[in-house]
Amino acid sequence: MSRACTTGMAAQGPFRLLAGAAYSCRDLFSFDLVNQATNPPLTLLVLAAGWGQRYGGLKQLARVGPGGEFLLDYAIFDALRAGFERVVFVLRDELVGDFEQLFMRSLRQHVQVDHVVQRLDDLPPGHGVPSGRTKPWGTLHAIWSARHAVRHPFAVINADDFYGAQSFQAIADFLRSPPLCAKGLIQGCMAGFALSRTLSEHGGVNRGICEVDRGVMRSVAEYTRIAHDANGSLTGLNPGGACEVLDSDACVSMNLWAWSSDIFPSVSEYLSDFFVSRSGEPQAEAYAPSWWDQVLRSRKGVCSVLPSNARWAGLTYAGDLPGVRAYLQALVAQGEYPLELWK
Repeated sequence: MSRACTTGMAAQGPFRLLAGAAYSCRDLFSFDLVNQATNPPLTLLVLAAGWGQRYGGLKQLARVGPGGEFLLDYAIFDALRAGFERVVFVLRDELVGDFEQLFMRSLRQHVQVDHVVQRLDDLPPGHGVPSGRTKPWGTLHAIWSARHAVRHPFAVINADDFYGAQSFQAIADFLRSPPLCAKGLIQGCMAGFALSRTLSEHGGVNRGICEVDRGVMRSVAEYTRIAHDANGSLTGLNPGGACEVLDSDACVSMNLWAWSSDIFPSVSEYLSDFFVSRSGEPQAEAYAPSWWDQVLRSRKGVCSVLPSNARWAGLTYAGDLPGVRAYLQALVAQGEYPLELWK
């Protein structure tokens, strides 16, 4: 078992991963297999309701491209090139007007666009909002907020990350023709990035660090405050709060997930348990990787890891902005993107 995330053509060591390949879940289970491959339209679910506290503002609305584009413009552009046909935004109510003006109105010329609102009081039956709670419930709740708006197959991204065209192409190829999988399992995939390619020079970051075995994810754990310490070692806090030295080649999730089967009954069950045990904690959040890790550990799902050699770029801190702008300018100069994306 390894945490390494292949970014070239093959991994070193006992397990070989081909970049962009979709691996069969036969490696995990020996159940009778059925072909789940279908060809319905692909939907991209964009999580855009976050507060952006470390950034100091609405980082989704920071202009980064040479033509004034947002990071989200590049993500959607790459998704459409890969074959996605519908975009659904998860928003806070107060952001709907801005997103309509800045994104949704113009995007409707290119793709079907919808949105849902992530509300604090949109909870599983029997649960209520604790007094004084203002913080959103986290990425898993954001996904669950779209349960009436999306059907599988669909992919999920953050609104403030740049994933690269290769990542979206690999995800789309998987969803169009998922590998054979045991009947009844939740089947998904993830674009995997090397940890060293996802760091910020301006502070610690949070990442889902993955255990990968022959292209199949075994587990994912949310590590926080990942940064180089004074001695140059890469460290982070594990889910228990203890500091660990981390492998710079560890495979991490950047919340580019996709599922070819229905996840919402399982998500609803997980959220119900979460609200029973943690809703009274003012800062508690339900993370999508935490739910998915539980599913994988209980052998109720399977996740193919699609290694990406793209360089991630994002806005965790305000100081990240100049570097992201320079990187995108370089990609435009290399012909990877047009000067104005939507012209």
